[in-house]
Amino acid sequence: MFWTDTHCHLDATEFDADRSAVVARARAAQVQQVVLPAVETSNFSRVRALAHEHGLAYALGIHPLCVDRAHDGDLRLLRDQLADHRGDPRLVAVGEIGLDHFVPGLDRERQEVFYRAQLKLAREFELPVILHVRRSADTLLKHLRQIKVCGGIAHAFNGSEQQATAFVDMGFKLGFGGTVTFELALQIRRLAQTLPLYAIVLETDAPDIPPAWLHRTVAQRAVGETSTAQARNEPAEIPRIAAVLAQLRGMSLQDLNEATHANARLALPGLAAL
Repeated sequence: MFWTDTHCHLDATEFDADRSAVVARARAAQVQQVVLPAVETSNFSRVRALAHEHGLAYALGIHPLCVDRAHDGDLRLLRDQLADHRGDPRLVAVGEIGLDHFVPGLDRERQEVFYRAQLKLAREFELPVILHVRRSADTLLKHLRQIKVCGGIAHAFNGSEQQATAFVDMGFKLGFGGTVTFELALQIRRLAQTLPLYAIVLETDAPDIPPAWLHRTVAQRAVGETSTAQARNEPAEIPRIAAVLAQLRGMSLQDLNEATHANARLALPGLAAL
């Protein structure tokens, strides 16, 4: 079985000490393809270089949490980069883009300006998008209805069933990762069971959103278990996350593997050429 991690920030500093080993562990776990989304212009070249160095895929975009420190000229730079690298088979999406209505103090109006501009770039360059969705699904959907793009992935989705259906009806897949492994994550586990199989792709968001078996509890931290490596997520966790999802859905791991492998390529068609 070959797996795809549709969302990993391999350029993060958490991987500086052993980045090549992280990729090697992923390959040993049969995670053959990993998508590396950029978050701001300063890491465009880094994610591109890592994708080429390790035979992975990448996306270029400006994350909503980075918008407040972004310059208006960054959108022009993004367009230039998409134009310059439109022939690069490893460039598979515009992302990570979207809206964040969870973190307090962010300029929502500015987020929407950047989001709409990046949707227009995705449409111009005929690329799917990788969306950051955090308490912002309805507003994301509103703009998607106005600016049509060729689908993509709603990353780390944790909204309602109605919102999930709206994304799927627009041609999007929904990203499931470490959150689904927590027994108390009732909403996301219900969605994992009830959504049509064709709507689901796998992701880690590494180094973030570690699955339950990597999570440090308050009690563990209290007795000194503070190693950052203990809670760091990485692409090699995909098969075990998939096993939890398969169990929730009452299906074989092989069938889930085949479906999510195909779904990732439908969401990000450029993966098929890799």
